[in-house]
Amino acid sequence: MKKLLGMIVSVVLMIGTGAAAAESKGGVNAYNYTEYADSATVKKNLEAQGFEVLASYAPTKQSETLVITCPGLKKAASKPDRGFAAVMRVLVDGEHKRIAYTNPLYFAKAFLQDDYDDAIAKKAAGKLAAALGEGTPSADKVDDDDLADYRFMLGMPHYEDMEELAEGDNAALLKKLEAYNGGKNVVFTLDLGKSTLVGFDLSDETKKFVEKIGTQNAEVLPYMMLIEDGKAKTLAAKYYLAISYPLLSMGEFMTIASVPGDILDELELPFN
Repeated sequence: MKKLLGMIVSVVLMIGTGAAAAESKGGVNAYNYTEYADSATVKKNLEAQGFEVLASYAPTKQSETLVITCPGLKKAASKPDRGFAAVMRVLVDGEHKRIAYTNPLYFAKAFLQDDYDDAIAKKAAGKLAAALGEGTPSADKVDDDDLADYRFMLGMPHYEDMEELAEGDNAALLKKLEAYNGGKNVVFTLDLGKSTLVGFDLSDETKKFVEKIGTQNAEVLPYMMLIEDGKAKTLAAKYYLAISYPLLSMGEFMTIASVPGDILDELELPFN
């Protein structure tokens, strides 16, 4: 029996690793890497291209994430359940001495689902390239046809399988969130008309997962939640971490097995 179980585990690990490796050979890249510049220069260049910098956030000791938005992304993300597509992220990576930025053609396709607008995504991508340089595509990739329906593996959540954190009046939920811990955990808020996107600072202990699975994608933080239609909700961590780290193997995922639950627990705290 032990031998059989060992074989099953080995096959699962091979499938997870093989899938990630196969995706890296083609598809849409999640990030672009460009020449290093300091945060002030990056911010200035982004604003010159019409981006609004919502927040500056330190996901690790050697990096800084600039959370940005623009009119096109906000318009596309104002539709129900699409708020997570309102922002892109730029990592000023002091560890690897480069700039990394999220690719709108990847994350907008994943988060906007059937509401994806190629023209809006391409315009945002063009402005990012103008601000920071087109750079080198990351090896983190997913086939274009698989982005909207992405999940890490069978039985794992898709984009639409969000976690509900609380129910109540939108304004009351936001007020509760902003009052929690003296407002120290709120990194940014973005008004999308009928919804509000919020960046949330996780505890130092929980944030350590980035060091385990790759600081090169540290712009995965801050985590986000969406207040909309009388609910506070968030992307399932097993989905969000996987779409942000598409090269992650099953073995690597297992090293952070407790993290999705830890994230959910922390996001629920302000509403208790």
